[in-house]
Amino acid sequence: MLICLSASHKNSHFDLLEQLSVDAAAMGERIVSEHRALPGAPALQGAVVVATCNRFETYLDLDAPFGQSPLPTVFAAIDAVSASTGVSSEVLRDSLQLVHGNGVAEHLFAVSAGLESVVVGEGEIAGQVRRSLEQARTAGTTSPELERLFQRASQTSRGVKNRTGIGSAGRSLVRLSLELAESRVSDWAETSVLLVGTGRYAGASLAALRDRGAENVRVYSPSGRAERFATNHGILPVAHADFAGVAASVDLIVTCTTAETHVVDAALLSAGREAAATPSARQLLIDLGLPRNIDPDVAELTGVELLDLETISIHAPLEELNATQEARAIVGKAARTFTKVAEEQSLAPAVVALRSHVFDLLDAEIARAQSKGDPDGRIEQSLRHLAGVLLHTPMVRSRELARDGEQQAWLDGLDALFGLKIETPDAARAGSDIPSITGTAAGCPVGGDRLRAAND
Repeated sequence: MLICLSASHKNSHFDLLEQLSVDAAAMGERIVSEHRALPGAPALQGAVVVATCNRFETYLDLDAPFGQSPLPTVFAAIDAVSASTGVSSEVLRDSLQLVHGNGVAEHLFAVSAGLESVVVGEGEIAGQVRRSLEQARTAGTTSPELERLFQRASQTSRGVKNRTGIGSAGRSLVRLSLELAESRVSDWAETSVLLVGTGRYAGASLAALRDRGAENVRVYSPSGRAERFATNHGILPVAHADFAGVAASVDLIVTCTTAETHVVDAALLSAGREAAATPSARQLLIDLGLPRNIDPDVAELTGVELLDLETISIHAPLEELNATQEARAIVGKAARTFTKVAEEQSLAPAVVALRSHVFDLLDAEIARAQSKGDPDGRIEQSLRHLAGVLLHTPMVRSRELARDGEQQAWLDGLDALFGLKIETPDAARAGSDIPSITGTAAGCPVGGDRLRAAND
């Protein structure tokens, strides 16, 4: 059974998302570890945590029997996230939404394609989803089904990108933030810029700045990677000793680092203003980090304006209707295909059991026929042909019933006709009566009671 616990910009405040993003890479290990200590719980096959600027999601692969509620595992995962982040379990239960069964694939495919992002169609999210799987592999917390889910999500996001207009203009948070900065910048060529961070967002930020004509760009890295990034991109690095002075003297600061503490704050800029020969009278600070790279107290300084993720999301453009509808159709079709495969696989043990049962009987009958004489092997050939004909219809029906979510009907038939009682992995459609965790997300109502029945 696949499960997803999700908090995003659509149902949670950025303060909560910021808290959840801390040490996300180690979260999967903790969830798996604490679940092992849960008495009587079904086995947790794997966990992958996706933490981006606008969302925190945990994908779990639970080896639960048909129809069993996953809530003990869900609550154990919530307790593990609480222990890692300091967010109370009660707040998490009120904030996280539970997606299960068929809905998990469609949800992840839509996320990976950028359909659930602040800026619909943003290109960065697909890479972040891929890296989440890579981190789970490194930590040893993935599973074959999670591998299949995430790999299919990557394929679907590429299909959406190639076949629709979503993201064709290079839409991203970086470009949206610079569009919002346009009214505050009179001449990009004359604007001095300090880039804080050297990761993928930093590269995208530098490209977007250059597209607008920015020429005076320097880079600072809290982790000491500025010189290498600067060399590779043809800009100047800023040493740690010079950081405060440079930060106070530039017109624009763009932060996009994974540091888990504030890199820029009012104290740093105040100290820099004292040290700088010509401090900037007006500064715009763009914070693309989560957790926040810039302390909100900078807005208290004269001439400083802060543009953070929460502000940027308010100005996100409306979806392009046609392109988004086409993209969602692709996502829906891919999710249905994924589910059909999963449903057929759920009956694999029963199919193997039936074939083994029939071929055991067949081998016994062939041995009996041979003992009475079958010199040319025609009796054996006829018996094997008959077995194949008799198995054909049950095999076809197993696939048809699995695709309709009616696996139990096939299992009941095996029991009634052959006395075969088969335990199979949880079907993709199982558990439609599983309660859904939803409610109030950090003060943002999302509707419904905290625990309520939800259908796939």
